[in-house]
This record gives sequence, C-alpha cells and structure tokens, in this order.
Amino acid sequence: MTQDQLKALVGQAALAYVVPNEYLGVGTGSTVNCFIDALAAAGVPIKGAVSSSVRSTERLRGHGIRVVAAEDLVSLAVYVDGADEIDGTGCMIKGGGAALTREKIVAELARQFVCIVDETKRVDVLGRFPLPVEVIAMAAPQLTRQFAAMGGSAVLRPGVLTDNGHPILDVHGLHISDPVALEADINQWPGVVTVGLFARRRANVCLLGSASGVRTLSH
Repeated sequence: MTQDQLKALVGQAALAYVVPNEYLGVGTGSTVNCFIDALAAAGVPIKGAVSSSVRSTERLRGHGIRVVAAEDLVSLAVYVDGADEIDGTGCMIKGGGAALTREKIVAELARQFVCIVDETKRVDVLGRFPLPVEVIAMAAPQLTRQFAAMGGSAVLRPGVLTDNGHPILDVHGLHISDPVALEADINQWPGVVTVGLFARRRANVCLLGSASGVRTLSH
C-alpha cells in the first residue's frame, strides 16, 4: 500500500473513536485531512469540531462541519491528530505542519488523544525527525546556541510563520531518550512558545497503518 493509502486507512479507523453528539478535537496535516474527509462522508453526528489550524478549519467548513472555538469549551471527548514520530509509550514529536501550539492547546482539552499515523512514524527513540520549536523571533539566535550546547543543530524553517505569527526552529541531531524531561526543560527557556514534544500529554491510543492493516496501540 502507498503512504497515502495507509493515511486513508487510519483516518477511516479513527471514526470508531468519535463520540456521537459530542464536541471533537481535530488536528492538522495530511493524515488528519483523510480523517476529516472520512468523518464528513460517514455523517457521524457531532456538536461541532475544535480545530488546531486555519487549514483544518477551512477543510471542516468546506464539508459543512461546524467549527467552534477552543476557548468556548472546557473539555472535549476526543482529539484526533497525526504525528511526525511516536514512540512505544505514546510520546510524540509534532509540528511538521507548523500547528504545534494550537495542537497542544486542543489536545489538553481532550479526555482521549487518538494519534493516527502510518508505520513509518513509529520509532524506538524520538529525534530522527527534527524537533520543531515555535519561538519568539528575537530569541531565535540565543535558542539556537542553547540547542547547540546540548548537541542539536537548530535552523529556522524558511518562509514559515505559524498561525500565531511566529517562526519555527527545527532542531536536528537530538536523541530524545527522556521526552518528558526534555519537554519540561525546553518549555522553561525564555523565547520558547511551544516545543513540539508531546510527552506530558501523550497519545492514549495510536492507530498505526501498515500493509497488514491497522494496529491499535494503547498507552
């Protein structure tokens, strides 16, 4: 199966976790696009969706799905999103689509986080994919030096600003053996808006698409 077919497969599988007549959190990215399309085609009745990006909002509205603001709700039944990497404990690297801050906000509202990925995203140790960090622009040079001191090479993602108007540093060369500790550490650095480690709020369920079908990994 192609990677696109695997994405469609896990997008369809995620429908089983949507709670009817509740609010649903929706992430960002190509795999999530497959989920949004499947959700619309299935006609699952939901009160509305909380979106993590302008792109997902446009796609949801294009299907006639009501989008509500995160600040109007106190909780969500489920949040469905992809990942750039996920390990065996459900910790993830996210932010390849530049929506990491809003994804973290929406994920925090959800009682269950369902991660949908193809098998290429499953790793034993996080860090093969560059770690995205949304930053305040004036802090980028000093943050680059701080990452260099820990063995990482941080580069500004060219031509990219987040929906919040901030640049992203992509940090190469990290071997993230303790993602919870690293997330907590980087979050304290002045100038960091959000680090793309989802370890404190990790996935509860990972739907992993492979040639043999969808594997369900619970954490």
